[in-house]
Amino acid sequence: MKALRAQVGMELRLSLRQGEQLLVSLGIPVLLLVFFSLVDVLPRPAGTAKAVDFLAPGILALAVMSSAMVSLGIGTGFERQYGVLKRLGATPLGRPRLVTAKVLTVLVLQAVQVGVLAPTALALGWRPAGTAALAVPAVVLGTAAFAGVGLYLAGTLKGIVNLALCNGLYLVLLLLGGMIIPLDRLPGVMEAGARLLPAAALSEVMGGALGPGAAASGRAWLVLGAWALAAPALAAARFRWEPSP
Repeated sequence: MKALRAQVGMELRLSLRQGEQLLVSLGIPVLLLVFFSLVDVLPRPAGTAKAVDFLAPGILALAVMSSAMVSLGIGTGFERQYGVLKRLGATPLGRPRLVTAKVLTVLVLQAVQVGVLAPTALALGWRPAGTAALAVPAVVLGTAAFAGVGLYLAGTLKGIVNLALCNGLYLVLLLLGGMIIPLDRLPGVMEAGARLLPAAALSEVMGGALGPGAAASGRAWLVLGAWALAAPALAAARFRWEPSP
């Protein structure tokens, strides 16, 4: 347990020292939330009185994606590329506790994100509605899904390729995930495809839990649950601890 706590502390210090990770995890979500709440230029679902009522749940979903996929995936990918991951796995800490430390680090970072984003949204006039308790399983499933995607990429690709792909996916899922643009405003074929992605499923269930609209559909929960099971399983099967040649 002492080794696990030490590793979690190290992972947190490394994450908080990296400006790029802080930008993705906190800077961009806060900027998007504040800007588009004050400058009402984006479409929003019918019946939503204020932009922040639609944006806040989606930005919280974005925070989950940024910490669980981008920060975890990029950091782990470079550790693998430089041989750090292989050496850490061979220490008394062991591979299972190393993975556990990384997951705990993501959860702590998400707590920090919520601690910053939720008060910011409330200050902008957000008043949560819906069934807030459903946000907890939504975050758990979303974290599992995106952590699985991030670790799969980190464990199969070279560090620089993984970096580019994680950042590219972040931008694509931001635009297609219903986080700042409602899914029903996308073209028909694009909307249908987006609803099969974990970002759209997570933003829909978060909106249903915390937003003023209707509850999320059962389909969104099924899609999110499927990703939460499939992505970690694929990552576990394909992950390689040795650096890519």
